[in-house]
Amino acid sequence: MSAERPTLPPVRLPAEAELARDALASPLLTRAVQLARWAGPDTRVGAGGELAEAQLPEAAAHLGLPPDDDGAALASEAWRLAVDTGLVDVTDPEEPEEEDGTLPDATGTATVGENLALLTSGSPQDVLAIWLDGLEAVFADATAPVFDDFADLVGEDGSVDFGALDWDPEAEAEFLDGVLGNLYLLTLSEGGPGDGPVPLPALAASMIVPDDMGEPTDDVLEQVSEAMMRLDDQFRVLEPIGIVEYQPVDETLMVEEGEEPPAVADDEDVSRYGMVRLTPLGLYGIRTRMLDAGLDAPLTGDLADKDAAALLDGIASYPEGAARTEIALWVEKRGSGGAVSAASDLLAAGKGADEEAPLRRLHCQQALALVGPEAEPALRAVLDDPELGGLARVWLAEHGAGEVPAPPESMIFWLAVDTIAAHLHADGELEEIQELIEGLSGGHSGFFDEVWRVDHPATAEVLEAMGRLHSDKKSAKEARKAAFKARSRAGH
Repeated sequence: MSAERPTLPPVRLPAEAELARDALASPLLTRAVQLARWAGPDTRVGAGGELAEAQLPEAAAHLGLPPDDDGAALASEAWRLAVDTGLVDVTDPEEPEEEDGTLPDATGTATVGENLALLTSGSPQDVLAIWLDGLEAVFADATAPVFDDFADLVGEDGSVDFGALDWDPEAEAEFLDGVLGNLYLLTLSEGGPGDGPVPLPALAASMIVPDDMGEPTDDVLEQVSEAMMRLDDQFRVLEPIGIVEYQPVDETLMVEEGEEPPAVADDEDVSRYGMVRLTPLGLYGIRTRMLDAGLDAPLTGDLADKDAAALLDGIASYPEGAARTEIALWVEKRGSGGAVSAASDLLAAGKGADEEAPLRRLHCQQALALVGPEAEPALRAVLDDPELGGLARVWLAEHGAGEVPAPPESMIFWLAVDTIAAHLHADGELEEIQELIEGLSGGHSGFFDEVWRVDHPATAEVLEAMGRLHSDKKSAKEARKAAFKARSRAGH
């Protein structure tokens, strides 16, 4: 597979205006906006821009939060987001030092930031840019240690002795990025949950359990359980910014420090262990983070304006359903009047003897199926082409065209090799490839006596695969013999 190809499935996102509305409706940003509008000349902030403790009850009351520690914590969190996203600007202190030379607890004031007006009068892109700043701030909070448990490690100037903490900020950020990346991939993968939630144990296991591990060991299961508890805390922090909908771990399953973390029992309701679903805004946010990290995270429709060669190359690593959708958008863009030229472009792009050519031709067939009967002249024009004549005949027959010449036997075998090679390079399901191999070889008398002579770059590779995968031992042996002949022939 080409290193330039995307390794992630394409994502279909709502319009930016809809995403911006979702961003404005996220609970944390909503509260941050309310506090930015509430702030005035008498609002006092601490040395780090945090709201002065004495003002937290008033801020919580303004937000309609309960007058307790939880309300104060939510108000403080919303204020931090307002500062981090430029909804509030913190000014330098003008107050004199105390007699002992220290600054007072509240060291500055706050004024409305420029970004507050952008949320109401700016474009959807402006709103999303502010929200993305908020996401970065919340992500940092989610990966930070709980300093209340390490108060003795915080210096007078607010600095933290990270060396004394059993905490690696880069490793924490990498872990959470990996989790969100896996959740993104699961959401978009065919056979994945789609719009449905993912069980927290499965998400934790995707980060801990090696792909080649059969039955997880007790040590690995314990690591998964610990990761679940860690993710439970992190998703609780991330949910208010709107990227996930999260059903937390049932608190009756929580354990005290030093006790064994919970393990999922087969007969228990897995939802008790947490369920998480990415929102459309979450897909947008995680994709943006991936793009910023240099990953290729395509959008559905990205290829609609590209030429046929870019289309066939681009969808080579897409799941089948995503490839069909992208092809349909490409064909639709050209309209019914461009059927012949679209088909001609696809056929030209499908030619080639390189390793990826069979897969391009497979996708070319899929694309041609959506072009429509008006493309018939383009298909008839390649009937004598050794690489395209077979698929052209298939297309004409499927569309009920008359007077389709029978293909020469050499073209039949060439198309069989090309089709199997395409499916092998597409990394399809083993059972489907096996069924294809047995169907094609069983449909021709003396298949293995003739196929090794086919002048196709993948002939030997295909026959070797048939020797491995054919369920009939006699046919598998014949395939291996034919592969040897093909290798010998290619060597001369």
